[in-house]
Amino acid sequence: MTVIKTTSDSTAQIATEREVLTSLKRGWKQRCPSCATGALYSSYLKVNDACPSCGQELHHQRADDAPPYFTMTIVGHIVVFGILFAEQNFSPPIWMQLAFWLPLTVLLSLWILPRVKGALIGYQWANRMHGFGSGAFEGADLVPTEPKPATTP
Repeated sequence: MTVIKTTSDSTAQIATEREVLTSLKRGWKQRCPSCATGALYSSYLKVNDACPSCGQELHHQRADDAPPYFTMTIVGHIVVFGILFAEQNFSPPIWMQLAFWLPLTVLLSLWILPRVKGALIGYQWANRMHGFGSGAFEGADLVPTEPKPATTP
């Protein structure tokens, strides 16, 4: 599907619609949100400057502190539920709780963090945020244009 946007100088620009859910899934799988084949990361959390497969620029991403925040929220809910469930139903000794839940917390955090970051990058790409768009589609990233001089008849 294509979207036609008209800019202030009456020129039309055409862009393809980017589906958010598809981009989120591609990012979760740590793949390029554009082509789904190229690797999103060059190492654990280092985002490639461009997709090695399709060439889509990825350096625009601004994940910042959101992925760790979402990861802590997700892991915290899982672990706290598990601890409360185990304590209510089995009452294991504290050493057993610590021996199980501390490593699980670390492993879950390390596994979920790059996936959440990838999903966030996919979301930014789908919504043309932070330079992922072109021209009039970038929103706040647009450079303000000079006003046109008034014409006198």
